[in-house]
Amino acid sequence: MKRALLCLAALGAAPLLAQREYRPFRDYRRHYLSVGAGAAQPGADIKPLLANSPLFRFTYGYRFHRYFQAESGLDSVFYAAKVRDFYESRFGDLRIRDYQFMWPSGGRAIVPLAGNKLLLSAGGGGAYLRYQERIRQPFGDSLRLDCPVCAARSGWGYYGLLGASVALDRAQQLRLGVSTRVVRGDTRGDPFGNIPGTTTKDTWINSAVEFTFSF
Repeated sequence: MKRALLCLAALGAAPLLAQREYRPFRDYRRHYLSVGAGAAQPGADIKPLLANSPLFRFTYGYRFHRYFQAESGLDSVFYAAKVRDFYESRFGDLRIRDYQFMWPSGGRAIVPLAGNKLLLSAGGGGAYLRYQERIRQPFGDSLRLDCPVCAARSGWGYYGLLGASVALDRAQQLRLGVSTRVVRGDTRGDPFGNIPGTTTKDTWINSAVEFTFSF
């Protein structure tokens, strides 16, 4: 009799255990790590001075609510100023190239559809912009050389974004998506490529295809 009651109790509890196991998948995951690649398009004052260029993106997001996510990341743009210069060092002529970095930090509102398989999002926040020339390091990370002739500019601004992603697996740990960030800010500092050494109002339209791992 006792064995029969235990079996009935186990059978009755099985659906509850299954529901508890899969509830996070039907609800939402908290942490989102995204990497992506795409293109960056300059605008405003720097539109005639810089070129459309490749973009690499990294983003970490913490989804603290079903409909809201806080996040921070990095957009790295390569060679938009088309700098092709050399620095004469004791180790020979070292190539100088230009990079543009944008650190956005803010949040987004999320619209989950189809049981959280499809996520539509929009948001924004603050952003730090830095444009920097760098020399090719002949020794890798073992010995870092300074570049006294390399130019740099920086400034603060803000950004807005639109995005969408779709789950690739049943557990919704892997996602594929697209997003666009519009970054605006004022930068100042050294002359940089064709940018004069004055304050400029800069705009970037950064679009990327992203792969996301969530947990």
